[in-house]
Order: sequence, then structure tokens, then C-alpha cells
Amino acid sequence: MRLKNTALAVAGMGMALALAACGQNAAPSGGAAPSGGAAPAGGVKVGVILPETDSSARWEGFDKPLLGAAMKAQGLDADIQNAQGDVQKFSTLADGMIASGVKVLVIASIDGESGAAVAAKAKAQGIPVIDYDRLNLGGTSEYYVSFDNVKVGELQGTGLKDALTGKAGAQVIEIEGAPTDNNATLFYNGQQNILKPLYADGSLKLVRSQPIEKWDNQIGGQTFEQILTGNGGKVDGVLAANDGLAGAIITVLQKYGLNGKVPVTGQDATPDGLQAILRGDQYMTVFKEIKLEAEATAKLAAALAKGDTKAADAAATATTDDPKGNRKVKSVLLTPVLVTKANVKAVVDAGQVKASEICVAATQAACASAGIK
Repeated sequence: MRLKNTALAVAGMGMALALAACGQNAAPSGGAAPSGGAAPAGGVKVGVILPETDSSARWEGFDKPLLGAAMKAQGLDADIQNAQGDVQKFSTLADGMIASGVKVLVIASIDGESGAAVAAKAKAQGIPVIDYDRLNLGGTSEYYVSFDNVKVGELQGTGLKDALTGKAGAQVIEIEGAPTDNNATLFYNGQQNILKPLYADGSLKLVRSQPIEKWDNQIGGQTFEQILTGNGGKVDGVLAANDGLAGAIITVLQKYGLNGKVPVTGQDATPDGLQAILRGDQYMTVFKEIKLEAEATAKLAAALAKGDTKAADAAATATTDDPKGNRKVKSVLLTPVLVTKANVKAVVDAGQVKASEICVAATQAACASAGIK
């Protein structure tokens, strides 16, 4: 698709990017608000540290309330905090939880280095650590709970491949996640399992692949626009690593009248991402049922809190390679699902989002067609 020559191309740039950074990444309504409070009294104390709130709505909107409920169901009192993207705060929160006597520490780290450092501190105090969602390479955590993240990337690659079927030589821009996040590497590896052969045989043409520091949506939108204009305004498909980045990219495409004409991938099945799919601005997302991830983590934490490694090992039946640490980590790896307009209803049926969160004025007709009420 060729970028339209319009006087509005420059005007409104700041507002567009601000919307990309904010409006496209809103947390679902009814999600738990950020809290700095201590864990409730009674029960076995478990510390949980989430990474940030800027790049994805999932951490506060999905993970926090679902982890809280799952931990409570296992008889655990979870102190769930968010580091807000601050590595020092992440470390300070961990120090406080360790000092308070938590029996297990669950960490979704900002980056692998700080996550590994926190895990080492906990281990030195005899506290087992679960790497949640993101594996800390070179770390010491003995357990890891996540989704099959290579499969996530393969679903993204498959979605883009399907969307560009019949467009020989279609030009693709890839906007990837943070280079310090091992998950981003796994997503990329999975994507390339599907796309690299198509680049090699000329079915698709890679314009550029660019990782985005800290998964920053605003930087992602700016970077995409620079690549787009540098390519003469030509793009036929965009591999966006998550829904937040996809939203920023869609805002740029809207500015140039290309939204709905250029398929964009995503991940996390956020309300904004699902709305964009229903509008036709985003082609697909990846649904990771976080309730299952939270429940698996709580089950594992409950076993470790009791010192029952046999039960923990029975729950963590997979292993994940840590090439930096030259080790294999006992893992629970869940199965992700590719979501397009045809099966958005599955995310609603699973209870991860409400129909009211995605069936707004602009998507009412699409919701009705999809049987979402």
C-alpha cells in the first residue's frame, strides 16, 4: 500500500502518537487498580512482583486480579505489587517481600538481569522463586510458568502469512518486543519459523525488523512511521509483537489512510486489540488465557510453600532451555490460541474480557455478526 500525500501527514502527529501510547493500551474495565498495600492477614504469605503498566493492559487488568483470586483459592495470601517499569523499584519490592518472610516469590521481571539478581537474593534466603511469564536467563529460579512462547510467535507468523496469501512479494515491517525480554526472542524465533522461508523464496519481502526497548508503544509507533516513510510509504503487512505496539502502528496507518488495508498482528487479546480486530484495523491477536497461567502458578506456589517439591515437579511437567545458564528449567507451558474476527467470541466465552468492553458503537455490527452479546 502507498502512503497518501496529505497535508494532514504532519499535523496531529503528537496527538496520534499520544493516543497510541495511551488510548490503545487501556486496561479492561473492572480490572484491579494498582495497589501498594500489604497482603491480607492470615494464610501463607507469597510475594508477587509484576513488571509495569505502560506496554500492556494485561498486567494490572488481567494478571493481578486473576493471580490474587487463584492464590486465595490455594489458601495463600499474595502481596501483589507492580514495579512500574523501574528496575530499582523491582529490587526494592523484592527486598521488602523477602524481609517480610514470604514463603515463595513469584516474579515477572522487567529484564532478565534484574530478575536473575532478585532470584539469587531470594535463593540465598531459602525462598523458592517462580519465574512468571518471562524466564530470567542465567538465573536460579527452579520453576517457570508461561505459555509456549515460540508457538505464540508461530501463530503471529501464520496469521500474517494467511492475511497476505495471494500477494506475491508483499512488503512486511516487523516491530518486535524488548531485546532484554527473553519472551520477545522466543516470539521472534517462532515468527521466523513461518516467515523466514517466505522471505527466502520471495513470497514476502522483509523491509526491516526492529526491536523496541521496554516494549514502549510510543517509540514503537514512531519507529514504524520512520520505517514506513523511509520505504516510500509502502507496506503490505505489519508483524507487531503485541496489541499495544499494534495499536500504535494502527494509529500511524490511520493517519495515512492505510488502516484496514494493511493487516497487523498482535498478542494478548486486550479489549483494544479485540476492538481493532472487530473494526478491521487489526488482523489477529494471540489469546493467552491468563486465568490458566495464574491458576498454574498458584498451584505451584502452594506446593513450594509446603516444601512439597514432589508435587511441584508433578505440576511442572515441561522443561525450558536457559542457554545463558546452561540449564533446563522445570516449566508449565500453556497453549496459546490464534484469534481473528471469526473467533473473537472465544475470548469473551472464556471470561477474559466482557462483551461490553469490546462491543462499542464502532463494533456493534461486528459483534452481532460474531454472535457476541
